[in-house]
Amino acid sequence: MIDEQPDELEVLHQKLQDCYAGKIVRKDLTKKIKEGANVPVYVLEYLLGMYCSSQNDDEIEAGVENVKKILADNFVRPDETQKILSQLRQRGNYTVIDKITVSLNIKEDTYEAEFSNLGLKKIPVDESYPTQYDRLLSGGIWCIAQLSYEYVEEDSHGTPINIRKLTPIQMPHVDMDEFKAGRKAFTKDEWIDILLRSSGMEPMVLEYRTKWLLLTRMLPLVENNFNLCELGPRSTGKSHIYKEISPNSILVSGGQTTVANLFYNMGRKTVGLVGLWDCVAFDEVAGINFKDKDGIQIMKDYMASGSFARGKEEKAASASMVFVGNINQSVDVLLKTSSLFDPFPPEMGQDTAFLDRIHAYIPGWEIPKFRPEHFTDDYGFITDYMAEFMRELRKEQHGDELDKYFHLGKNLNQRDTIAVRKMVGGFIKLLYPNGEYEKADIEEIMQMALELRRRVKEQLKKLGGMEFYDVNFSYIDNDDFAEQYVSVPEQGGGKLIPEGMCNPGQVYTVSQGKSGMIGVFRLESQMLPGNGKFERTGIGSDREAKEASNTAFNFLKANVRKISGNISTTTKDYNINYQDLQGIGMTKTLALPTLIALCSIALNKPIQSSLAVMGEISIGGSLIKVDELANALQVCLDSGAKKILLPITSAADLGTVPPELIGSFQIIFYSSAEDAVFKALGVE
Repeated sequence: MIDEQPDELEVLHQKLQDCYAGKIVRKDLTKKIKEGANVPVYVLEYLLGMYCSSQNDDEIEAGVENVKKILADNFVRPDETQKILSQLRQRGNYTVIDKITVSLNIKEDTYEAEFSNLGLKKIPVDESYPTQYDRLLSGGIWCIAQLSYEYVEEDSHGTPINIRKLTPIQMPHVDMDEFKAGRKAFTKDEWIDILLRSSGMEPMVLEYRTKWLLLTRMLPLVENNFNLCELGPRSTGKSHIYKEISPNSILVSGGQTTVANLFYNMGRKTVGLVGLWDCVAFDEVAGINFKDKDGIQIMKDYMASGSFARGKEEKAASASMVFVGNINQSVDVLLKTSSLFDPFPPEMGQDTAFLDRIHAYIPGWEIPKFRPEHFTDDYGFITDYMAEFMRELRKEQHGDELDKYFHLGKNLNQRDTIAVRKMVGGFIKLLYPNGEYEKADIEEIMQMALELRRRVKEQLKKLGGMEFYDVNFSYIDNDDFAEQYVSVPEQGGGKLIPEGMCNPGQVYTVSQGKSGMIGVFRLESQMLPGNGKFERTGIGSDREAKEASNTAFNFLKANVRKISGNISTTTKDYNINYQDLQGIGMTKTLALPTLIALCSIALNKPIQSSLAVMGEISIGGSLIKVDELANALQVCLDSGAKKILLPITSAADLGTVPPELIGSFQIIFYSSAEDAVFKALGVE
């Protein structure tokens, strides 16, 4: 955490005043007025920037009163339209605050204005305004407009309303050279704090890593066609930046949408949201629902290429896609039982082709729940200025700048490389817009970018198996060729198969569950004095699982002398509890694990540490090889196994397994059921 002293803050304020005069505002003033005025934050902050950019408290107080008066007298509420037009007619002139869009009428060779809240159209406007304020022509801006009313009977086809003066109250134009030159006055840490304060956050109460995660939320606003996902607890401000901070992004709440609304309306021949906004954010991903069946396919096409085909033509757009939602369980539980994409609807959350197109996954669980002290009362950029320079930065490309110092490791495929380059380019635009940075700065960005992409790839590996096994992301220094690997923090501890010795009768097996997915199953055993009963819990009414466990007990009764004279199947009762650790449905491959568990508890001898049992036996003791060996071994690795008990019949399939995966284990082959028991218990 950066511990800024008051005098350091004073110096920072002075530098901001010198470099960006009129473009900064005290964020606590915004909060005070915003609570009572229903105007966009970016309009409010522009007015505050004009009237309250002083350090003097009295001047600020007078400025706030002035802003309140301007809003009260001139802001147009849509339900008061006719009242204002009537007053304009009676007085002959009136000043309004409204969003104005200007278009060129080619037939008449004139510029015409359209008022959003007033509902006026085709009002003539002097051509000097669109020339001077080019944003009037591209989407419109909020303005203070002085209107006059003069009805001329001879000119009955024209309009009696004229615009006498137009004053934009949004940034009419952003001087990017001035913006980039101003960056030179600040250190990296100061600049990060300014960006966060501009979005309303107080950096002094945030950890350094949290600041980087909050900056990552801004990447879709500076990078074209960037696909971001953030899932985490409630009230961590996931959708705040896309709704409040930027006038160039739209938040689709509730998730219900159509292809026509999002991409292209073939009836009207108009482009949807992706063509109109810089960033389309979906709130509450669990509720995303396309009314059209082909919606997700079109979205996949768009997320990969930035274009989509509808009707006879292909359309291109540059909007970034953001998916935000809530995680209801703890991350540890999700990682053990399913994937971090679990909150997505099944048609998205289990579609590896869709998820592979997501460039970055922000770990929302690392961001604190926001409290009043997390919101700043200090100076930051006016949000409209910030939104505009971000929009201008979208035109630049910096993804190739990592090549000056580093190149990417061999585990990154084409999609991974594109994702990392987009993030590197986005962070450079945000943090070093003037292009001045050191090698260490790029390395810091690289590590963050590789981690954010690897989080996506780790989940794909769980869902898609061997197709996505190459997750060991790295970067290589161009000078000394040292290779650095980047890991994902949450993948660290909490392995399903623990290190160290287990209790006697405890066995871990990896096999295919009822759902078809491969997972880890745990067997825990008890032995009591009795008369040779065998009880099972945890498998319910699953017929195949019951038959497999019966096979094991019957095999033991028939072959007990071959294994050990100390095992009794007549004077002891045995209980085994079966646990499906990953919620994929109970496996039917239980005969061999049950046999090993029974022998382990009967001899009071634990199995070898970190051992996963694989393979199956028939009632006659024949070995059955492992299905999907490569995928099963990948699950073993993710679950923490270090030793694998494998039937000799599966040895021929090892050729299908990547060498680095085989190298992760000590593989122990067995040639019979009795051999498997001895080797599992470490008896040679």
